[in-house]
Formats: sequence, structure tokens, C-alpha cells
Amino acid sequence: MKRILLLALPIALLTACNAPDKGEAAPAAPATTETTAPAAIDAGLLAANHWQLDDASDGSGARIDALFVRADKPVTLDFGDGRLSVANTCNRMGGSYGLSGDTLTVAPMASTMMACADDALMALDQAAGSRLEGTLKVQQLDATTLVLATAGGDVLRFRGEPTAETRYGGEGETVFLDVDAQTKPCSHGVMKDAQCLQVREVHYDGNGLEQGERGAYENFYGSIEGYDHEPGVRNVLRVKRYTVKNPPADGSSLAYVLDMVVSSEMAK
Repeated sequence: MKRILLLALPIALLTACNAPDKGEAAPAAPATTETTAPAAIDAGLLAANHWQLDDASDGSGARIDALFVRADKPVTLDFGDGRLSVANTCNRMGGSYGLSGDTLTVAPMASTMMACADDALMALDQAAGSRLEGTLKVQQLDATTLVLATAGGDVLRFRGEPTAETRYGGEGETVFLDVDAQTKPCSHGVMKDAQCLQVREVHYDGNGLEQGERGAYENFYGSIEGYDHEPGVRNVLRVKRYTVKNPPADGSSLAYVLDMVVSSEMAK
């Protein structure tokens, strides 16, 4: 028994020597750094507005004048179904886009090939396209403002204008209207001695072939948002037709918004 106790004693002493002093604090665990993920971009909010370019500056804070060729028609962005469309440049441009955290990535965009007589307007395509393609940081996005920062340090500020879908609360019905070259006098409700567009519907099949006979022109008691009629020019328009909730007593329950001019011809 004594031999066993003598052999065990050094082990006990070794253990006691290695034990930390109760008066000393134990080493602190390494601090961990927590990172906050960037807020996700609200795709629905992007799609709810037409985004009109309101201001643009380069890395030094100078205004980018090349982006403001059309004072009355600012460069406008529309987002929807994973595609970005750019309007009010010389050519219409568009391409796919993706969202990740606070970044917006726009693929190389395709454009129409129309030539514009104004050199500054022609250059606008390059000025806008080069800044919108690639990875952009979304610095601000709310119901009225979108701010994008490019990799080159440019900052683009856009003002939001609600789309027709946002204003009327849903998707519109696509219809085609043949608008005659001349208006005619008409009276309706509070409209006295007014001039009405002469309109008839046109129907196409899925292949774009016209179906049936066009009817007679009728008075169009209202307006088509985005369409300015030029006397003497007959147009076929593609429009979106929306139901107006709670229309005024003297107003129409339908609203029409121009989508595109399909064809135009001078009256004979």
C-alpha cells in the first residue's frame, strides 16, 4: 500500500501545479465580428414605377450633361419580368437583370437600330448604356426615389412615376385601335362643342394576322394617355385598357394608355 501511495503522489502534485490560479481570469475567447447582410432590393417596388432620370453626377460631383439631351423627355427605366427597358434615348434599349443583396446586375443590352439626326441624341445611347450595363449598387430605393451607383463612381438619381398598373390596381387588357386621320365635332355630357377622335377596334390572331372586318369609326369620348394626335395622320395603336375604380359621375369607367404605335400613314 505504501508503494502505491508514493507512486500516486507525484501525479497529484503535477496536477496541482498545472491547475490555474483561482485568482487569475481565464483567457477570453476570441471576439467574433458579426456582419449584416445588405438589405434585399424590393423587385415589386422597382416594377411599380417608371424611373425618370432626375440627376446624374460623376465621381468628382460634376453633372453628367451627356445624359440630359432631352429636357422634356428624361431617360426612363422600366423594370418587369426580369428585364430592364430604357426609353427616351435615341433607340430603345433593353436587357435582362438580376438582383442580389443591394446590387443590380444588368446584362449587355440590345437596342433598335434607328439613326437620329441630332448627334447629341445619338451619343445618348452610349452615355446611358455604358453606365447602366454591369453591376450597379442600389444606394436608395423607395416609392419615389431610386439612386444607382456605377462601378466607375457615377451616381444616377431617378424620380418614380407610378405605372398605369400601379395607378389602376392591376394588369390592363391589350387592345388595338385604328385612329382615323381627322377628328369630328361631338357632344357628350359636359363636353360641349368638343372634337372627338374617330376610333375602331382592330383584332389580330396569335400570329399577328388581322381577323374579321373593321367596323365603322365611332366617337371616342376621352383620351389616350401618352398619345398626341396629329391631324392628317391615321394610326393603329396598341393600348392598354384599364377599369377605373370609382370613376367620377361624368367620367368614363375605362382608361386607355398608349403602349406603342403599330403603324402610321398619311391620309389620302
